Amino acid sequence: MVRLKQTIKFLYVAHEPVSVWFRYGLILFDAASIVFFVATANVPHGPGIKIASLCVGLVILLDFLARMWIAKDRGKLLRKIYTLADIVVIASLLLEPFLPGNLAFVRILRALRLIHSYHLLRDLRRDSQFFRTHEDAVIAAINLMVFVFATSTAVLVFFIPEDSQTPYIDALYFTMATLTTTGFGDITLATPAGKLFSVFIMVVGVALFVRLAQAIFMPQKVRHKCPHCGLYRHDPDAVHCKHCGETLKIETGGTS
Repeated sequence: MVRLKQTIKFLYVAHEPVSVWFRYGLILFDAASIVFFVATANVPHGPGIKIASLCVGLVILLDFLARMWIAKDRGKLLRKIYTLADIVVIASLLLEPFLPGNLAFVRILRALRLIHSYHLLRDLRRDSQFFRTHEDAVIAAINLMVFVFATSTAVLVFFIPEDSQTPYIDALYFTMATLTTTGFGDITLATPAGKLFSVFIMVVGVALFVRLAQAIFMPQKVRHKCPHCGLYRHDPDAVHCKHCGETLKIETGGTS
């Protein structure tokens, strides 16, 4: 068991190429699972889809148990939002054959793993110059994308009529029109629950749009830990830390 735990920890934490590719493989699985959840959100769940959901749920469960096993502080890990999202997703997938109704909208929470995985961000910072330069904008854009698809799926499941010819397009169209406060009014949620959900989309969506605009138009920062005070974010051409004045040695690509 000790050797197995060491192997799992090596795959999830180490800097070796095998470990990095393993973690990127998990991210590809996350992306594929999201596509599967969205594609099957509004279709009848026959035996084939239920078996596929069960298999995906088992993979996510194994990943969750592995992370919990090697975690230094399991309580802290359990309090993270992507861990709570995983628990909801695992429950919805494994219990799907026994639950009435369509709970597919909660599975989109799996997308939170794409942006909140510490090891993914660490790998991207090391391997991608583009990500290091535009980290805030990339994360803000993915946050907005996750919100749009999550809310669109919820609208699809709870509010779009079953006789709609293009149900997911209608849900996405309503979400974007509400999120941008355009308010065309051709697709509306007339029930009290629908109106409250529309308010939620407007409030949260506008905040995410503002965050994305700030990340794009504000001066970009780079991640470089100050050896004296530990400040992480600095201007790309900073020579001294703005907090303590310590001399910095930020790596740059230089000019040719």
